Amino acid sequence: MSSDNDITIETATPEDWDEVYTMFSGALNFDGDPSNPAAGLEFAAWEPERSQVVRRGGKIVGTMSTNTRRIAVPGAVVNAAHGGRGAVALTARHQGILRRLIHRHLTEAKEHGEGITVCWASEARIYQRFGFGLGIRRVGVNVNTREAEIPDASTANLIEGTPAEVRKDLVAVYDRVQRTQPGWSERSANNWDFRLADFPWMRDGATSLRAILHEGPDGEIDGYALWAATGAWEETGPTGQVKVLEVVTETSQAYTSLWKFLTSVELTRTVQVWACSLDEPLFFWLGEPRQMNTNPICDGIWVRVVDVPKALSQRRYAAPVDLVIEVEDTVLPENSGNYRLVGSADAATCEPTTDAADLICNVRALGAAYMGGSKLTALATAGLVREVTPGALAKASAAFGWHQAPSAFEIF
Repeated sequence: MSSDNDITIETATPEDWDEVYTMFSGALNFDGDPSNPAAGLEFAAWEPERSQVVRRGGKIVGTMSTNTRRIAVPGAVVNAAHGGRGAVALTARHQGILRRLIHRHLTEAKEHGEGITVCWASEARIYQRFGFGLGIRRVGVNVNTREAEIPDASTANLIEGTPAEVRKDLVAVYDRVQRTQPGWSERSANNWDFRLADFPWMRDGATSLRAILHEGPDGEIDGYALWAATGAWEETGPTGQVKVLEVVTETSQAYTSLWKFLTSVELTRTVQVWACSLDEPLFFWLGEPRQMNTNPICDGIWVRVVDVPKALSQRRYAAPVDLVIEVEDTVLPENSGNYRLVGSADAATCEPTTDAADLICNVRALGAAYMGGSKLTALATAGLVREVTPGALAKASAAFGWHQAPSAFEIF
């Protein structure tokens, strides 16, 4: 436990949940009722032993939680602290509470052997101050389905069922795909319970959540889509919408077949997807891309490197790399220093060194580049990377890339 005058920070206990949930909801300007079923699902996945509460006068006025999960990164799956539920009560802001919570979250992640921590940010400017980099971007789309020129998939075998009925298949497909898709986190049974939660007040006028499975030529399920639909009519006819929660596939055939189905649902005219990858194949099937009605490209997952040698040695690299990186980290000064990175698509090592630096990187740049979605060359233009050895920046930028763009569609 730590204290500052009448403020204390300590590890949470299960008995703190109701107050944590209510305080966090209020800080985000929602009415939080810990007795509702959705809160019960959140509680089941909550890890009080990895969560902090701040008390002032015995009342909880701040909190930050960590979930122990693994996440796919370029060429590997690694342990990563999944941060969430970070907030301070409205009457306790501007007292350094959030700063202390985040610093404790970062140091404890390193103590748990995690090289990175990841989060979704309610306000991105807060987390950038603490060394988080924009690791994954997302784009939302609202597709006019009459513009979707998807190849014929008439031979596809699609199987319909409720998410509960086909959950075993959903889990099996997701587990296989997740391992190779940077940005996707492993899901426990509790994570799946929360993902498939479908209470009526969550539907925003849509049907209950539905599932469609794709059966491959060998009879195995190799893809699925989770979706719902809204019914609507105007004088000119039906204007319903398909709302896509996620599409997960192992093959291009499954991807094509499922999207053919989603864009052909009777009495609908648009498909809405909250979060797509920036290189979503769907984009290349639109006869008029301007009819995609994309939301602005915005932030998805923020990545913070808390242990430089562990983080950089765990991921793989798209091109051979051998260089010395000087890391600047004012929040975790123990991270600052020179490291020799030697890596390829098959293996990597990263160790402290006294050799002169080829590149100088702000720790935010490492987080932004870590998932392979942000170019070090762009980060250099932004002033977060400086080249010392001529040519080092181009080589490092190619190495930190990956053949798959990272994506994120599950808020944790």
